[in-house]
Amino acid sequence: MRKLKGLVDRGLERTAGLWPDVRAGFDLVRRAAHELGNDRELTGKVVRRRYAGVLDDVRAAAGRAAEGSDLRAGLEHFLKVTASYEPGLFHCYDVPDLPRTNNDLERLFGSTRHHERRCTGRKAASPGLVLRGPVRVVAGLGTRGRCFTGEELAPADPGAWRVVRAGLESRRQARVLRCRFRRDPAKYLQQLEEKLLKPALPP
Repeated sequence: MRKLKGLVDRGLERTAGLWPDVRAGFDLVRRAAHELGNDRELTGKVVRRRYAGVLDDVRAAAGRAAEGSDLRAGLEHFLKVTASYEPGLFHCYDVPDLPRTNNDLERLFGSTRHHERRCTGRKAASPGLVLRGPVRVVAGLGTRGRCFTGEELAPADPGAWRVVRAGLESRRQARVLRCRFRRDPAKYLQQLEEKLLKPALPP
């Protein structure tokens, strides 16, 4: 134990200069995690406002940190990553049962892959799941909770339904083109060249 204590003491002594920055960064990240944890079940709007206050403090701390320091670089990276996630960061507080963290989402996707393998016998995800994932995953999760009637399955917004169908069709067409290219690259490129060089019809 004396030997272990000596190792710990020497390690703490050699890294003593790093601890102030670690404490400052950890305190800010812990505040951010506390706000996103939302133990008081606040609405998404309130959580967004409170979290914005934490981000203001992070920006101020980054501005006070020395130029080129690890603390400044870490805080600026935290702000950059938060900005990239911000558009979808607060929906989970207003939508019941929407996963809040990447761990929850990974568990959700893992469960979907597990059921897909049991249904199809495939070890990997089926092409249909990859191609139509945006609707198949949602449908699979929804039907685990209860059965839906035909009236409930009718699209409430035909315009939005058409947009989703168009997106799925564009993904299907892209997959078809990739398959054609892999099957015969020379023929595929020749067809593209012929379309490019084909003279336009007169108006």
